[in-house]
Amino acid sequence: MGLALVHGRARAGVAAPAVQVEVHLAGGLPAMSIVGLPEAAVREAKDRVRAAIQCAQFEFPARRITVNLAPADLPKHGGRFDLPIALGILAASGQIPVESLRDTEFLGELGLTGELRPVDGALPAALAAAGSGRRMVVPAANAPEAALARQVEVLAARTLLEVCAMLHGRKALPAGVAPPAAAVAAPDMRDVRGQQRARRALEIAAAGGHHLLLVGPPGCGKTLLASRLPGLLPAPAEDEALEAAAVASVSGRGLDPARWRTRPFRAPHHTASAVALVGGGGEPRPGEVSLAHHGVLFLDELPEWERRALEVLREPLESGVVTISRAARQAEFPARFQLVAAMNPCPCGWAGDASGRCRCPPEAIRRYRARISGPLLDRIDLQLEIPRLPVSELRPDAPPGEASATIRHRVEIARARQQTRAGCCNARLDQAATLATCRLDAADQRLLERAVESLQLSARAMHRCLRVARTIADLDGCDAIGTAHLTEALAYRGFSIDGPAMAA
Repeated sequence: MGLALVHGRARAGVAAPAVQVEVHLAGGLPAMSIVGLPEAAVREAKDRVRAAIQCAQFEFPARRITVNLAPADLPKHGGRFDLPIALGILAASGQIPVESLRDTEFLGELGLTGELRPVDGALPAALAAAGSGRRMVVPAANAPEAALARQVEVLAARTLLEVCAMLHGRKALPAGVAPPAAAVAAPDMRDVRGQQRARRALEIAAAGGHHLLLVGPPGCGKTLLASRLPGLLPAPAEDEALEAAAVASVSGRGLDPARWRTRPFRAPHHTASAVALVGGGGEPRPGEVSLAHHGVLFLDELPEWERRALEVLREPLESGVVTISRAARQAEFPARFQLVAAMNPCPCGWAGDASGRCRCPPEAIRRYRARISGPLLDRIDLQLEIPRLPVSELRPDAPPGEASATIRHRVEIARARQQTRAGCCNARLDQAATLATCRLDAADQRLLERAVESLQLSARAMHRCLRVARTIADLDGCDAIGTAHLTEALAYRGFSIDGPAMAA
């Protein structure tokens, strides 16, 4: 009778809980069973493992083999347990030393030839292994990604035979090396002609982390402006970049280790479903809001989105977290993104344009705008109408706009003030911090109260106006919010779903 214990990692959302792979060999008719809540791909590991062991010129035991994946109540998915199961069988049958398995965790799917194939979620597994004090062996294709977790020793293996040679002490495995962070050139604000008010709103949004809605006729530059926001944002801190990279690692779409320090920019099509936005599925995967974590989520043609898809954004916009609940378990994904939305002012797109070409009746405009609910609109800090550009500003010899690098420098200074004062950007201030850092003098407080009554703002919208005013003051280098800062912040709350009133 033989028994072996191998350390592995499961995947649960962006977490990687520890799994102990226990292999027991007993007498009786040859058979192999895997227990511990395995799904189909894990149950099929017995056929892959048998072929891989035999192709590596080891002996597959002709005994009764029981593999237990503990804890038993944690669902196990994918082929990530193939390597630990194979090593457990070899150790229990005495073909590799059991003692060599104690300080190492293993991750990888086996091909029938014994080749190690990559799995998703290698980075969260490496980050979790760093807390256990053990090193980690991963497939060579996963090594650059896992090596981003600098607190753990990552070893890269190409075959089962290489892993066994390392465990016997015959040949060391090469260490995983993270590639240098690639410099990704973001689109530059110099390409944006005119639209000074929109440029100002984009700078404020970048400085304070605020959500932004751009309303304007076709071709006025809404998409162009939105695509320039990532170039205005400061480079993410290492922990922020690792969080975003961990989400990409478990998404099943792959992670480019060379771009892990680049803020994500996601722009899904308006036909995307609610599940595509927030995530889900039988085996929960992150959606677009999580893939945009610490980056930008751009939703173009906002009224054309399905109403249910838009409404699921309300909770992530407030909490920064998405929790996907299933009958047996829950999966939690981070979703601290910055929303930029764009829309036309009416079905034809020309309401309010100086050309007077819009022929949409007031009721049609009201129905079109009512596709965006009041509670969702309430959560968008900056709401800006963009006019059509005059032809003179589109000439090739027209002067270019201010460069993104210049704007980003001002944004970084403003963000540094916010970090020193509250430890976060202004958009993330809670109610207590908002009241403490966004104080007004008596005259400005009366101005705010009159504006709240006139614009029929909710308490949430009022607090968001105060945070925007605080950001404007930070951009000006002021310690206190002035009247000019408050009035500019209030000017960004003028959009209404009442179409005829605006079109008049």
